[in-house]
Amino acid sequence: MTNEIIGNMPRINLTDWDRVKAMTDADIYHDDDSPATTDGDWNEAFASRSAIELHAEMTRRVRGEGKKPLKEQIAIRYDADVLEAFRATGKGWQTRMNEALKDWLKEHAAG
Repeated sequence: MTNEIIGNMPRINLTDWDRVKAMTDADIYHDDDSPATTDGDWNEAFASRSAIELHAEMTRRVRGEGKKPLKEQIAIRYDADVLEAFRATGKGWQTRMNEALKDWLKEHAAG
């Protein structure tokens, strides 16, 4: 049993994975809704998306409706001392960094 935090919400896994991993085919109850499979059932099987893509989709945080302007996630490099200074201001440091850049744009806007 494992617990993890996804975003702000705890994700509690109540599955006894050791018991599940120890099960044999004979331990699994099969009915019309969950019939037993054979090796032949999997011969032409394929994954349409990778596990990494599925995980990313399931864990992607989406801004709520009405949250505008939309933000864009990018990869960018800053000097370590700049990041350290903003991080030292605590939670919300990225928002404060964004506001500092907006202030700079107001002062240096072309026009």
